[in-house]
Amino acid sequence: MTTEAEERVEDPEFKPLTAEQAQQWRERNSVALSLWRVLFWQATAGSFVALAAWLITGRPSVGWSAGYGALAVVVPAALFARGISSKLMRLLPGGAMLGFFVWELVKIAVTIAMLFAAPRLVGALSWLALLAGFVVTIKVYWVALVVHSRRQHPVK
Repeated sequence: MTTEAEERVEDPEFKPLTAEQAQQWRERNSVALSLWRVLFWQATAGSFVALAAWLITGRPSVGWSAGYGALAVVVPAALFARGISSKLMRLLPGGAMLGFFVWELVKIAVTIAMLFAAPRLVGALSWLALLAGFVVTIKVYWVALVVHSRRQHPVK
């Protein structure tokens, strides 16, 4: 009985890549989407929503409310990104999965805490503006995924 590795070696068409060829293949076929880049675009989108809310309504409190809604997405996401990109998470194979779940729970808890704290921290809070800032900022994840997938697999 032969193993799969032995069968590949016996296959005359199979040719293993050199380290240099493997590195070039990884660069051409990169599928990584930077969490930090997504965070940057989330912060940018949240800033635009806050500014637009302020300019459209003429009320600074509405702009602050929308900005706080954006922060309720960006701050927990930054904690999550920092947590899962730590060296400890990369060293422990099982720890990576556990770390992902732990940091996701931290992200959810911080988001909920920030939303509960909103009425005390933002004067004349506009819940509608806060929700708008929150939703627009969180939807940047989906925009980033769509843009990234189109770059990786352009439609012909």
